[in-house]
Amino acid sequence: MYALAAASNPDTPGSGHLCTRYPFQMTLDVRAAARSWIEGDPDPMAQAELQMLLDDRSDDELAERMAGTLEFGTAGLRGRVEAGSNRMNRAVVIRTTRGLADYLLSSEGSPGPVVVGFDARPSSRQFMEDTVGVLAAAGIAVQYFDEPTPTPIIAYAGLRSDASASIVITASHNPPADNGYKVYAANGAQIVPPMGSGIAAAIGAVGPAVEVARVADIYGHDLVTTLGPEVFAGYLTDIDNDRAPLLSMPPLKIAYTPMHGVGGKFVVSALAHAGYVDVHPEVTQFDPDGLFPTVEFPNPEEPGALDLVTDLAQRTDADLILANDPDTDRLAVSLPTENGWRPLTGNQIGVLLADFLLENSQVDVPIVLNSIVSSPMLGAIAEYRGAVSAQTLTGFKWIWNAALDLEEAGAGEFLFGYEEALGYSVSSAVRDKDGISAAVSFADLTASCIAEGISVWDRLSRLYRRHGLWISNQVSVVRPGTEGAAEIAHAMERLAGAPPEEVSGVAVTSVTDYSLGAADRPRYLAATKLVLLELGDLGRLLVRPSGTEPKLKIYGDLRGDASSTADLTALENALLAQADDLANAMVHYLGLG
Repeated sequence: MYALAAASNPDTPGSGHLCTRYPFQMTLDVRAAARSWIEGDPDPMAQAELQMLLDDRSDDELAERMAGTLEFGTAGLRGRVEAGSNRMNRAVVIRTTRGLADYLLSSEGSPGPVVVGFDARPSSRQFMEDTVGVLAAAGIAVQYFDEPTPTPIIAYAGLRSDASASIVITASHNPPADNGYKVYAANGAQIVPPMGSGIAAAIGAVGPAVEVARVADIYGHDLVTTLGPEVFAGYLTDIDNDRAPLLSMPPLKIAYTPMHGVGGKFVVSALAHAGYVDVHPEVTQFDPDGLFPTVEFPNPEEPGALDLVTDLAQRTDADLILANDPDTDRLAVSLPTENGWRPLTGNQIGVLLADFLLENSQVDVPIVLNSIVSSPMLGAIAEYRGAVSAQTLTGFKWIWNAALDLEEAGAGEFLFGYEEALGYSVSSAVRDKDGISAAVSFADLTASCIAEGISVWDRLSRLYRRHGLWISNQVSVVRPGTEGAAEIAHAMERLAGAPPEEVSGVAVTSVTDYSLGAADRPRYLAATKLVLLELGDLGRLLVRPSGTEPKLKIYGDLRGDASSTADLTALENALLAQADDLANAMVHYLGLG
């Protein structure tokens, strides 16, 4: 058979692992590795798939399938659904769940329940059933959702149930061929160190998946309970408690799409509960469909993803477009202009929501947070509004653990957190990004603008003139496969070892390598593969590898003085052009152009 060993550094943010490493990796015989994996795989279809690659002598493909472990990005696994140790499949899910169960049993003795939910991807129900079956066989009580459910509702259920952990089977906005396994800790936030290393060590002690005990029929088992509509009802009550008070509720017409995800009926219900009943869903994208037939890539940030709902908004003369990603933890917004509809960036949504919530907050000392790759403009808004602000590592696991740390230290009370990739937390009911409550909050913001006789664009311009016009851009360099991962790693090593003195004629005033000096920073700014280049008063560049995709990401945040500028659009376009130039110059400096 085969021996298993824990990953070398599972808690390194963005690069740790919640999986296992095999001693027969690419340096040895991948064919032997594949044969051994087949013996330990309980799924006949996966066995046949891998055997076909063996029979066809597809060694290059086998090398990719058996190239060690899946990367641990946003508190779990994510990858293509295929056979092999380096893919998402039943064997990986079963072994991961047994490792998590063993960790909970060893650390808690008698752990509380584990909440499990899933999205609408073709493999998600099977992965959910395997997860529940392993947990129940380990003697752990399970509360599960029997239909595809938004990630924020599952995270809410875990916090509400005092669960020892929560698991969501989802790949969020990844392509249809992918799936994932997302883990929340007992505090309701995604897991962070040192929990990850403990789980990885436990997984390393698990034998082949075929030998892992599972309950054959989870439905009706004594340790397994189905979660029903009472969870969502409680969620609506709790997010109500965190809503900004509105003096009036003017009519608001909303065009909405869940982008074939699981959020449709939940978001429409939440909006109606909040008083927004004139909602027009894009019917061709409303029902959950894990194949995402009307979009090339189910991510509302992608060009063309909002085309159908934009056509709907034009036909219905809507005031606002709201869109979620497939697991409903992100929110996209588009607004009408004189020249048609225009989407807001993630940072624009973030600073608008932050200012709106701070303006209406009843909290004595509110805390607002964003990720380090999100706009520095949040800090200026927080200072103006008398709030505490902080930046964290990328990912809501860090934003919410930072919020809990700051609250425990007496710094204030959490009000809002966001990251530029369309993730927003507007309520303490969910300790993660939440596209449902964020949709309600942005509807409230829009309604307040209508009541004031201004547009949302007017409110954004007001912020720019007060705090400076900040723009943000991102350039991603895609390098798939093991060779691509090595190329990205080499680029980061070069940047850390020999950072440029100038980029496209702009002087670099300071450099911070976040892989160093972590002992002098709070835990939510732990060691990570991120390099920050300060560009003086102009702004900054940040470079990091993605935690969930085969990409190197370059972020640019530039600021222009808008206090006396008549043409904000011209200033914005000039800054965006300069940011593109800086990012592309960095790509070439790293040898990736």
